[in-house]
Amino acid sequence: KPVIKGDFSLGLFSCCSFGWCEASRTSSSISGGDQGASSLERVKRGWVWNQFFVVEEYTGTEPLYVGKIHTDSDEGEGNIKYTISGEGAGTIFIIDELTGDIHATERLDREEKAFYTLRAQARDRLSNGPLEPESEFVIKVQDINDSEPKFLEGPYIGSVAELSPIGTSVMKVTALDADDPTYGSSARVVYSVLDGEKFFTVDRHTGIIMTAVADLDRETQDRYELVVKATDMAGQMGGLSGSTTVTIVITDVNDNPPRFPQKMYQFSVSEGAAVGTPVGRVIATDADMGENTDMNYLITEGGELFKVTTDVETQEAVVAIKKTLDFESKRTHNVVVEAVNKHVDPRFVDLGSFRDQTIVRVSVSDIDEPPIFQPPEGAIIEVKEDTKVGTQVGIVTARDPDEKRKPVRFSIDRTTDQEMIFHIDPDTGAITLGKILDRETAGWHNITVKAVESHSAVSIRILDVNDNPPELATPYEASICEDAEPGKLIHTISVVDRDEPQSGHRFYFTLQSPPSSNQHFTLWDVKDTTASIRTQRTGFNRHEQNVYFLPILVVDSEPPSLSSTGTLTIHVCGCDTEGAIQSCNATAYVMSAALSPGALIALLVCMLILIGKQMDGLMYVCMDVRGDKWTDV
Repeated sequence: KPVIKGDFSLGLFSCCSFGWCEASRTSSSISGGDQGASSLERVKRGWVWNQFFVVEEYTGTEPLYVGKIHTDSDEGEGNIKYTISGEGAGTIFIIDELTGDIHATERLDREEKAFYTLRAQARDRLSNGPLEPESEFVIKVQDINDSEPKFLEGPYIGSVAELSPIGTSVMKVTALDADDPTYGSSARVVYSVLDGEKFFTVDRHTGIIMTAVADLDRETQDRYELVVKATDMAGQMGGLSGSTTVTIVITDVNDNPPRFPQKMYQFSVSEGAAVGTPVGRVIATDADMGENTDMNYLITEGGELFKVTTDVETQEAVVAIKKTLDFESKRTHNVVVEAVNKHVDPRFVDLGSFRDQTIVRVSVSDIDEPPIFQPPEGAIIEVKEDTKVGTQVGIVTARDPDEKRKPVRFSIDRTTDQEMIFHIDPDTGAITLGKILDRETAGWHNITVKAVESHSAVSIRILDVNDNPPELATPYEASICEDAEPGKLIHTISVVDRDEPQSGHRFYFTLQSPPSSNQHFTLWDVKDTTASIRTQRTGFNRHEQNVYFLPILVVDSEPPSLSSTGTLTIHVCGCDTEGAIQSCNATAYVMSAALSPGALIALLVCMLILIGKQMDGLMYVCMDVRGDKWTDV
């Protein structure tokens, strides 16, 4: 063990920890007395401090021995007391006062605190006075590989252009290890790719990610997910590791030409369409993105009558009319439209032509054009003023430019020849003189001749609107026997409507009579154009009421709905046992003067019997000879 030898004023102190010791000493010179100066070098013993070392993350159950302090004046008699002060003294580090042994009582972590600065003191145990000056020493925490590398900035996102050469740098990743970089290899980190190594590599020492292939194609796969691992101990067995995710986005380059989905498009346009009218739109697709898809369109064939522009919003080619079209001259036009990329990358010109073509077939449809005069700018006719009336002075011609070549008829616009000086044959266009000319009165006559195609007859059909209400077909009258049973059909009414709706007639019937009348009769809607009236009660008395008036409301189904009210007159009549009507008059009980003599005699006999008997309240039966019916009297 290191010991202190000599006096306390300048002694030698050594420390030892875990079998590794280091000693040093100092020298001093002493001056002599009055005989003159002399020098003598000698070794003086005092405090010389070295570092103590203690390993981190100690997991034992007993305090960890750190080292020992000692002085050679300590002869083992227990007269010297050793003390320490400073960082962790008395808590983390304790000292045996008698032996000077220092122990660590807590588990230390170098990544939290790498060293502790303390002060040592040797004192007299009895007086507690210092035997030597207080000196400072350091306890350094010795590192072990207890921290794995960490990617503090992960996960990472980088990008690289498609088709980049092998070895193109993408980005750099960095992992930090909290272990001591100056001690061993605990903090020496190396990198590797765990997932995605087929397409990317990483520099073992720098962490720079690079492409491993030259055919990365954004159109096939536009991003890759890598797992990069960092391992300490320089990658040796037993080293700790950490990993991170790296997303690499493949950016676009202009490596794809435009392509038309179809090799031919067909459109139609009227020959009367104005110049500039769009005929149709076509579009070429480009698998690239962004400005690499920008393209221009041009016409390589058929540009005499058509033009093409590019819609900057949709990137469509808009084919429009450049000059007036004529169905009679040419009915179909083939226009070749070409798409060309705006931004061609010279690095990829060897991939092929960055353009494509398609055919736009335009069919011209015919319209009915007005006749064309020949010559079209009009004609000047010269005629002498003494020409006789009826003489042909000239002729105009016109033709129908359409394919059907319809006949042309001529006429003079009378607003230009109000005096009717000239006439024109409607078929031939021959102009004849209608009145004598006088050059001195009018030297020029400007007339307008009209040419029109032959006319055709036009039939005009007037469509119906619902402007007539439905009405009962006739003023209906009906009769009913006094003893009619309920549900007996009295009459069927029908309706007429002068309108002719396309969907046919449909009417709705309703009785408008007072509630008292509704107790006698009911109306059945047959759901066509008719309705039936039936009895609703048993027995009628013509003495009480011999006629009923039923108002019937009829409504049609056409918008706007119209209605009318008709009246059915019902007479209450007397009938025989077979239901045949005998009389509908309320005074039919009084016999008419036309009775036979036998009937008169029978009535007279009944009256005499009644008088003779003078029996009030009795009922006798007499025979109504005229009707062969027994009548109560």
